[in-house]
Amino acid sequence: MRWEPACRFTSLKQPFTWVLSLELNKDRDVERIHGNGINSLDIEPVEGRYMLSGGSDGVIVVYDLENLSRKPTYTCKAVCSVGRSHPDVHRFSVETVQWYPHDTGMFTSSSFDKTLKIWDTNTLQIADVFHFEGTVYSHHMSPIATKHCLVAVGTKSPKVQLCDLKSGSCSHILQGHRQEVLAVSWSPRHEYILATASADSKVKLWDVRRASGCLTTLDQHNGEKTKASSEAANTAHNGRVNGLCYMSDGLHLLTIGTDDRMRLWNSSTGENTLVNYGKVRNESRKGLKFAVSCGCSPEFAFVPCGSTIAVYTVFSGELVTMLRGHYNNVGCCVFQPNFQELYSGGKDCNILAWIPALREPVPDDVSDKVIIINILSV
Repeated sequence: MRWEPACRFTSLKQPFTWVLSLELNKDRDVERIHGNGINSLDIEPVEGRYMLSGGSDGVIVVYDLENLSRKPTYTCKAVCSVGRSHPDVHRFSVETVQWYPHDTGMFTSSSFDKTLKIWDTNTLQIADVFHFEGTVYSHHMSPIATKHCLVAVGTKSPKVQLCDLKSGSCSHILQGHRQEVLAVSWSPRHEYILATASADSKVKLWDVRRASGCLTTLDQHNGEKTKASSEAANTAHNGRVNGLCYMSDGLHLLTIGTDDRMRLWNSSTGENTLVNYGKVRNESRKGLKFAVSCGCSPEFAFVPCGSTIAVYTVFSGELVTMLRGHYNNVGCCVFQPNFQELYSGGKDCNILAWIPALREPVPDDVSDKVIIINILSV
């Protein structure tokens, strides 16, 4: 099943070059529903119109991002929600929400209540529920898979769980981590490749078709065994690794750790590219929900940093700007590629929309802070 929109914006059919300076959209509000902090956002990839939010209050909300009023100032309304009075609402904090990648008729949520729930969007009823022994920190469905319906789940257990939506069972377990698994992400390039990040300072890449072991364990030192690195051999970070995000083409993987470092990896070779982002403040004790751009040149990473969002150029490591608008810590952000927009959710219970401010191109010798964005055909 699929939601049918009442109307649609005209898509961009020709490539454009925009001068981007992301700014808070003061003409667009997102209806405030959550009574506690917002931990996760996801925009469905089919039309880019509906957005999910999951909060610390256990509530899940579906928003319509379309401006149906056609007025310059408008509010993105909640279409429906799984509120506290819903019989199947999560008992504790919702840590991850995700749309089914191929259809808006289904979405998933996972929670500190040790469950992963599969929802029918139209009825807001549970289609299936998976129970785990420990807290669930993260889950992810492959955006491209056509030969499997596996949901990867990271929990307080060091074992990565693979839940099969077809059979309704946890069909497979990946063993190799020594501590809790804080983040999981399927490759957007190869449907059987999975990346996992753990409190054991390690990031592992798996081919889930293989019965034994992982493909590789990422090494921040690229195999160079020195006195300084001997104790940290085959670790991605010098602390808990609580953030993972593939670039949209799947060729590179970004990781974030509690050592206040972000690292960019070649996902084919497992090599640390050694891009220096400086200190990337990370005080989160659970999964860090950051986002990357798609269809931009250069590409950007958007990282929650206290009550701000730090914006980095991915391949040069430059800190471009800090987005300020939330009144409390930012819990998550998600990028909308169709219109090059960013949405962020915070502990202040607000969801903010950040849009590209279009200005006349500035010559190179006038400003070194201008970011040129190539909007690709969609």
